[in-house]
Amino acid sequence: MAKIEGVLSSERLGPYLRACRNDLTQAIRLYEWNVQVSGACFESLSIVEVSVRNALSAELTAHHGSLAGYWYDDPLSVLSAQAHDDIAKARRRVRELRRPESPGRVIAELNFSFWRFLLARRYEATLWTPHLRHAFPNLQPQSRQTAFAALESLNELRNRVAHHESVYRRDLESDMLTMFRVLNWIEPEVREWAASVTRIPTVLAKRPVV
Repeated sequence: MAKIEGVLSSERLGPYLRACRNDLTQAIRLYEWNVQVSGACFESLSIVEVSVRNALSAELTAHHGSLAGYWYDDPLSVLSAQAHDDIAKARRRVRELRRPESPGRVIAELNFSFWRFLLARRYEATLWTPHLRHAFPNLQPQSRQTAFAALESLNELRNRVAHHESVYRRDLESDMLTMFRVLNWIEPEVREWAASVTRIPTVLAKRPVV
């Protein structure tokens, strides 16, 4: 166990040790469970992320209409400087992969934070009210704040999972329900499918007692 601690580092295991009253064996078991539940969360988050970005992109494409180029070219100058920077980075990543640029490939390279920020207050009049609210037809009332808060919470979870941080102190059951709620806003059948394949409840039930 001491060698495992040495490889993982005492700094990384520190929160787990404190949660387990400095019992190294229990701390490593909690760490193992954190890895397992993070994996289960990431699986379900991937369904949410793809669903959200495709739904929002479809509305942005409709908004773009017959204008030249694609919506992410922003011919109407609606997007923020940060959004333009994110889009430029996404296009650069596609080029670095030596693949022809296409809307699908650029969209796939835009991170979850980009899509979450499209629901920020600054876009309420320009994007949300006329267009993006239609990406969530089952969100009633169609509150931008509600949609933004849900995606902000899930983005925080996604970042912690992606950077191998601890999530054992989060209310992961609530996080799971938020995922399903977002999916239901988009398409109930997708929510039902995601709920049928998620591993989160199974892994939650195996949480070690500390």
